[in-house]
Parts: sequence; structure tokens; C-alpha cells
Amino acid sequence: MPAVDGILLIDKPAGPTSHDVVACIRRSSGERRIGHTGTLDPRATGLLPLVLGRATSLASLLSGRDKSYDATVRLGWATDTDDADGDVVGDRVEPADDPAAVAAVLNEFHGTFNQTPPQHSAKKLAGRRAYELARQDQPVELAPVTVSVSELELIGVEGGRVQLRVSATSGFYVRALARDLGARLGSGGHLESLRRTRSGWFDVASAIPLAEAEALGAEVAGRLISPSDALAGLQAVHLNEAGLKRAVHGNPVGPEHLDGRWVPPPTAAAPVRLLAADGWLVALAQSRGGALHPVVVLGYH
Repeated sequence: MPAVDGILLIDKPAGPTSHDVVACIRRSSGERRIGHTGTLDPRATGLLPLVLGRATSLASLLSGRDKSYDATVRLGWATDTDDADGDVVGDRVEPADDPAAVAAVLNEFHGTFNQTPPQHSAKKLAGRRAYELARQDQPVELAPVTVSVSELELIGVEGGRVQLRVSATSGFYVRALARDLGARLGSGGHLESLRRTRSGWFDVASAIPLAEAEALGAEVAGRLISPSDALAGLQAVHLNEAGLKRAVHGNPVGPEHLDGRWVPPPTAAAPVRLLAADGWLVALAQSRGGALHPVVVLGYH
């Protein structure tokens, strides 16, 4: 059976949770080490990157990237969950289809600002998920979180529905945007539908439907993105034989352990890919003191 180490891009349908998707691919592929790089609400569709095998050690690095969405906001009433699954809060009104008014309010959400997460979210309060407290009618007071929106395009307004395209930092809630947009317009609002189109370097155009991935079984290994290719945006160096032996044991490597010349970057913030001769990602390392110190080790075949 081919090695099941890499990133699998799933186009999630509406209905299953992100955990359901992970469980499904575990059963069908036979690989037990599977995780995801950022949850999608059950109602949401679109890109859900999974990490399989040794690539699970990269989950935290992949999950912190910016994400893009196509969203539909329904104006006219708010809900207690900020989406279409919740109970109506307040009165229903008939909103005017006024693209100019919507665009003016949307301008307030460009750039960096503080956003209060939805009460029905996975944020933790005193060790408990906010949605658990909300379902028990317990008070939920979540602190605002700093988020950044790099793209917020108004596609159209019709029948009380606002079509948006959003790109934002990890941790941004489109449900909270729908809530706040409706509040500022005075009509109330909630998120009616959501599709994630991009997550970091990954695009939904390269994803496969969940049902297709499930049907592939163990052969899904042929659809994986290698750990090295998944992090193609990071600087890379190739190890010589001596460097490979050191890196697989987590030992620092210097210029004498590299196949070719390496110039340390001006900042050591971003990790460097340590690659074997065949291109396999052996480890991620931080540049420090003229050497590369492995911080995540995947090992070698």
C-alpha cells in the first residue's frame, strides 16, 4: 500500500462536521493519523484540508493562514447562532435592497479591527466551549479578537440577501460579520450560506468531493500533496548525506551539511524546509547562530 503521508484537499458538502470528515477518511483509507487544519461549520461547504500520516505534525503551521469565502448574508432578522440554524432573535423586518447602503457599511469592516466571536462558537470560557454554555442558557461574554480583512467584495444585493466575497485572517468569523452587518443596517442579519474557497496556499479548485475521496479508499494516497509541496512558500535547502543523518535525529545542521550554498534569511521568523535529495521534507528548521535547528521532524522514508 502506498505511503499515506501528505495533505488531502476535501470539498466538504453541507451537513457533516469537520470531525465527521476526518472519521470518514480514517475508515476508508485505513490511516489512523488524520487531522484537519481548521474547522468548517456543518452548514458550510468547500475547502477542508486534511493532514495524513506524518503530515499531521504540520497542522498548526497550515491552520494559521488566511482564508477566503463566498458568503450569503440574509438581512431581515438575527438569530441566536448568527446562522440559519438558530432561533430568531427580535422582530423580523422587510429589508430594502439598497446596495449603496450595504456597501457603505461594509467599508467599516476592511482592514484590522476587533471582532466579537459568536456566542455559539468553539471559543473556550473557563475550560468550556462557548456553544456548550449558550445551549444551556448560561451567560457567554466573549472578548473581542483582533482580525484583519484583506478583501471584502460586495457581489450583489437582492431579495434581502447580500452576496459577499471575503478574505481574512485565521480566527475571523463570517457569522459575526453577518451579525454585525445586519445590526449596523438596523435590519438584523445572519449567515445563510458559506463556502470556503481558499485556505493559505490551497484552493478549492484542487479539492475532491468527500464522496470521491471515500470511494478511493487507500488509493487516496495518490491524491495527496506532499508535505514539501504543501509548504512551497517557505525557503528550502537540500541536505547532503551527513546532513540527512543529523536532521532525522533533530540535530542542527550547518553549511557543511547542505548540498549547495545557503544564505541565512534576514529574519529567522519563518521556518526553512530541510529536504532530502529526492525532495522529501525531512524537517522544518529555524535559523539560529549560523545553523538550522530542526523544530518539526518528519523523518525519512
